[in-house]
Amino acid sequence: MRNRPAVALVLSVLVAVALLAFGYTGLFEPLTGNPTPGATSSEAPAPPGAGPGPAGAVVENPSGLPAVRESELPADARQTLALIRAGGPYRYSQDDATFGNLERILPLRDRGYYREYTVPTPGESDRGARRIVTGTAGEKYYTADHYDSFSFIAEGS
Repeated sequence: MRNRPAVALVLSVLVAVALLAFGYTGLFEPLTGNPTPGATSSEAPAPPGAGPGPAGAVVENPSGLPAVRESELPADARQTLALIRAGGPYRYSQDDATFGNLERILPLRDRGYYREYTVPTPGESDRGARRIVTGTAGEKYYTADHYDSFSFIAEGS
């Protein structure tokens, strides 16, 4: 009976490790200081790399990844962003599908949080390597190398 506190502690640690291993971070955000998905501050000015999100809300760069302004993206990427805003139609059947973030470069979120879209690559006969990935809170990311690296898309000029 003296081992009950030790057993409870071991079980608690195992549950916490299992939650982290399966990508659930919501429980630990207050400890790490990571923002909750969709959280924005309406009182602080938008930092560099932020852009308007859903319904005009400011979406801060939650990733720490380098930011690129939308106007600096290739024309094909800007056209894909326009399609995303319009809700389609998309050229490829894989567009608007769940992005799994298996590379774990983007902030960890629950499955289904991210969606991916093809940015056509001139001269490619297939989808090519370029993609835009969007988050439920309105953040957008661009990859030109099939998920090896990402840049946060800051909307505006």
